[in-house]
Amino acid sequence: MNSEVTPQVPQPTSTGTSYPITDEVRHALAVTKRGCDELLVEAEFAQKLAKSAATGVPLRIKLGLDPTAPDIHVGHTVVLNKMRQLQDLGHTVIFLIGDFTSLIGDPSGRNATRPPLTREQIEHNAKTYFEQAALVLDREKTEIRYNSEWSMKLGADGLIRLASHATVARMLERDDFTKRFSNGVPISIHEFLYPLMQGYDSVALHADLELGGTDQKFNLLMGRELQKQYGQPQQCVLTMPLLEGLDGVEKMSKSKANYIGIADRPADMFGKVMSISDTLMWRYYELLSFESEAAIAGYRQATGSGANPRDYKVRLAQELVTRFHSRAAAEHALEEFNLRARGGVPDDIPSVTLNGAPLGIAQLLKGAQLVPSTSEANRNIEQGGVKIDGTVISDKALKIEAGEYVVQVGKRRFARVTLSA
Repeated sequence: MNSEVTPQVPQPTSTGTSYPITDEVRHALAVTKRGCDELLVEAEFAQKLAKSAATGVPLRIKLGLDPTAPDIHVGHTVVLNKMRQLQDLGHTVIFLIGDFTSLIGDPSGRNATRPPLTREQIEHNAKTYFEQAALVLDREKTEIRYNSEWSMKLGADGLIRLASHATVARMLERDDFTKRFSNGVPISIHEFLYPLMQGYDSVALHADLELGGTDQKFNLLMGRELQKQYGQPQQCVLTMPLLEGLDGVEKMSKSKANYIGIADRPADMFGKVMSISDTLMWRYYELLSFESEAAIAGYRQATGSGANPRDYKVRLAQELVTRFHSRAAAEHALEEFNLRARGGVPDDIPSVTLNGAPLGIAQLLKGAQLVPSTSEANRNIEQGGVKIDGTVISDKALKIEAGEYVVQVGKRRFARVTLSA
């Protein structure tokens, strides 16, 4: 559960009409709640579902993502999967790209001011966002919006009027702001605008439900409050758990290098799933798998009775690779993984031509793009993670003569290097 301090959650509001809670509505509610952290307010959302079923008017489901990096990882797909489930129930899903809010920088969960992105960075990152999200969502049934559409039109006077809807005391109810204020860590005025702008997105889109991670709860409730002040029906709020990264400790993040990118090569995606702990595997099943809860419970029971957890990790790895690539790619990734486990070399490793022999081993690894830096190369050598033609390299001062070599770093990075003078 999110530890963030929030105002008291409003109780269900009367709409004047009560719609029947049918079996169809109960099913939709169960689908919505599967794997979620909180649904606020559940009774209200049940009525929204019932009204939609009775009138045939789909609900408007909103998810906003700021393009802070060019790629989406499977942690993002926790909420995207939920969007797809709601989409399959017949509702309208809105994939909102926060090109305006990225200029502010989301302070959620931060202990320091997040540097705002430049317009050029935002445009670069936004290009790939929906293309990758469409691997989860139904492209033809997804409404794509950019919050600059309405945010830019506010102008200075509109922004001032919007800011009048919240107090400093309310903003300081946020746990991250409270801690920073108590610890004397600066909070920039523009950071207070972020929850307001995210909330105003819900007003502009007439959202019925907004999704987000548990760290977004304050911002999501702000949308609910602003809709009330603007005379609109209030959205409900669905928070989804944050997925831990490959280390099982920090939340999945590209900056922490503990992520599985949905654009990763099939073999890399497969290998990363296989690298997680047996305990973390069940968390990934819960939040990423499309298998039924009953099936997953059966797998857990089987491992408790002596079945090899590796078999179920393979099953999960193949499910994810199939989803983002293809069934054939998943089968080939399994073959490659087994080959590497036996000490073999995959067939489709990249070929690289380098000059400068004799070349230092660290420079060779960097030149072959197997490591980002020579310091990272030296760290891998110290840990015994570098091989040339199957032989472990332990000498960081080694000079490599001209020739052709199969170079390996860790379990998954290979290159066929042709080195000349």
